[in-house]
Amino acid sequence: MTTLFDGLFDDAALFPPGNASMAAAVPAHRELRERLGRLVGPFVVPAARLDELSAHLDAGPAFEISLIVAAGDLPAAVRRVEEDPGLTLAAVEVPVVADAEAAAEAVRALDEVLPATVPAAVELPRSVARDEVLDVLAGTRYRAKLRTGGVRAELFPSVSELAETLHACVARDVAFKCTAGLHHAVRYTDPATGFEHHGFLNVLLAVSALPAGAPPQIAAERLLDSDAGGMVAALRTWPPHRSGRARALFTSFGTCSVLEPVDDLVALGLLPSPDRIPA
Repeated sequence: MTTLFDGLFDDAALFPPGNASMAAAVPAHRELRERLGRLVGPFVVPAARLDELSAHLDAGPAFEISLIVAAGDLPAAVRRVEEDPGLTLAAVEVPVVADAEAAAEAVRALDEVLPATVPAAVELPRSVARDEVLDVLAGTRYRAKLRTGGVRAELFPSVSELAETLHACVARDVAFKCTAGLHHAVRYTDPATGFEHHGFLNVLLAVSALPAGAPPQIAAERLLDSDAGGMVAALRTWPPHRSGRARALFTSFGTCSVLEPVDDLVALGLLPSPDRIPA
């Protein structure tokens, strides 16, 4: 099961609710990479904080980053990373675009400056323009970015909204990453805020149900599931091709605490304890 979760957890320690300082986040990311190996994705950083990041790098291996940058700032930001021997551009994330025109502009900018080996995701609007943006991304090498939470209740999409967005992505064969809110494996209510959080295993199971032609309602049922034992049992039956297809669609999610979701998977028996995970 370990390979099912390879690269699923992008390190978004700088972002809410964690809000780690750069001085703390950089060495913590290196430690996570050493402890958890392939489970850990790149370090997510806004373009505006690249100089700050570079100032905290040590002489260790090149630091793999997922760069958040607006389309208009792409050339300068990518050049900045390429000129820094301490950084490696692992991915790019374009902030939310309003409509198809803005999405097309982002795609043109990515085509012009981004190496073919570097994946990129464009954040979808949570509006009627969602599908037209996905139509622009369909057939390109670029992914969608889905907002699944945040620091305010309205940043969490409802079950029906998220199910319909997942369905829209799968129908166009557009891969996606998620950002914010997926703190735990299984759907739960945060006792401190009262916010309903989607579970990342729920998202994985919902996506797996859709390529066979299931309607959005089937995805919604998976998103609502809180039976952790049943979800684990279902995942254990997956053959390699099903796991591969699900992860080809759901590529990763940003989390301000990589250890939190990993600890969930260990508790559920889906991963060995961290000291037994191969680096």
